[in-house]
Amino acid sequence: MKSSLLEIAYLIGSVTFIIGLKMMGNPKTARKGNLIGAAGMTVAIIGTIFLFEKREHGEVIADYTVPGIVYALIFGAIALGTVVGWLTAKRVQMTKMPELVSMFNGMGGACAALIGLMEYEHNVGNAGALSTIIAGMVIGSVSFSGSIIAYLKLNGTMKQPIRLPQYNILNTVVMISVIAFGAWVVINSPENMGIVYGLFAFALVYGILFTIPIGGADMPVVISLLNSFTGLAAAFGGFLYDNKVMLTGGILVGSAGTLLTLVMCKAMNRPLSNVIFGAFGGSSSSSEREIKGNIKDINVSDTAVLMNYSKKVVIVPGYGLAVAQAQHVIHELEMILEERGVTVKYAIHPVAGRMPGHMNVLLAESNVSYDKLVEMEDINPEFSSTDVVLVVGANDVVNPAAHNDPSSPIYGMPILDVENAAHIIVNKRSMNAGYAGIENELFFNPKTSMLFGDAKDVLTKLVGELKAL
Repeated sequence: MKSSLLEIAYLIGSVTFIIGLKMMGNPKTARKGNLIGAAGMTVAIIGTIFLFEKREHGEVIADYTVPGIVYALIFGAIALGTVVGWLTAKRVQMTKMPELVSMFNGMGGACAALIGLMEYEHNVGNAGALSTIIAGMVIGSVSFSGSIIAYLKLNGTMKQPIRLPQYNILNTVVMISVIAFGAWVVINSPENMGIVYGLFAFALVYGILFTIPIGGADMPVVISLLNSFTGLAAAFGGFLYDNKVMLTGGILVGSAGTLLTLVMCKAMNRPLSNVIFGAFGGSSSSSEREIKGNIKDINVSDTAVLMNYSKKVVIVPGYGLAVAQAQHVIHELEMILEERGVTVKYAIHPVAGRMPGHMNVLLAESNVSYDKLVEMEDINPEFSSTDVVLVVGANDVVNPAAHNDPSSPIYGMPILDVENAAHIIVNKRSMNAGYAGIENELFFNPKTSMLFGDAKDVLTKLVGELKAL
């Protein structure tokens, strides 16, 4: 009876995961989809705790009872994790969301790796089970250490990529060695746990070596890739325990992460291998071509007049908007312009910000209408009919070098074609380069005016000037 109820609980969990993931594909239903998925996970967890049946050789041990201390430890761990996770998520700033995602993803990988370490000695001699255990442990370890490095890069602790001599060769050798080591463990099934811990440590080292050379420009891709690793590791755990909901969740996370990784690579016009082994971003490299032209400043008053008498304005949000916490002010700017008959839209590049969908979430927080968030492919044809483009904190995603400079590391990357607009206003703190570490040709365009300053301060003054007109 209990086993049947548990299977029903797992079925409910699996179905809610699929429904929730589908709903998260649309900003209007994303929050509800997240809650539905969480509810399904709750059902699966409760079912596992209270409907568990100990089996031996496939037969249920009827007189087996779970010791009370086990329940105490389980609920204690759940309570601790809930409190820590809740407080962390509630307190985190929107600018820190990518770091939070990386940290949580790393914890998932660590969990999968620890499952492998705990279950190994119970399955010595069983090559099938060991192959699942070792695969999950290695992938989870790589995901954990790689995610921690991604976290350190995103929060600024590691400001520059670290490229060891011949790092491509070194990483490849270490990767092959980890795979060979894991295969040897599966085949020989050593009882010495020190060897297994050695494999665990080796995999952690590879995760670090894999991530440290990758620069900031590629971090959205790396986050997605590591997320897929965590899902894959969880799926192996589902195979091991014959746990349907764990298997379903792992497959969904792994496949979604893989698909998102490929989408990010397409958005950058770069193969995944080039991201992993080429790793641009965060360096001081620059295009070989000398950029000619002058920088033209504009003040807040002139910007207000120009936007006030426009018919169509497109706003391009970037990470600078998130850092300044200016999403609410820019929504106020949008509403003022709309009240005066100006059409306002937001141009969203797939890799704007530090994680996929960062700008969408940021603007949704300030109640910007989802209909105003226009993806790159749809907004690009509209720039030629746009009076003013306001670029706030974005850099590489609007750099024309992607089109016309073969020597540039971002050459071939699809960008927002803001250069086609009648007037371009760029709000930045300074002339510093973006993630890719290269000069932006757009700043020297005769149609471009630079509006220097903190995004929140500048936009607040701009709102005030518009109200005064």
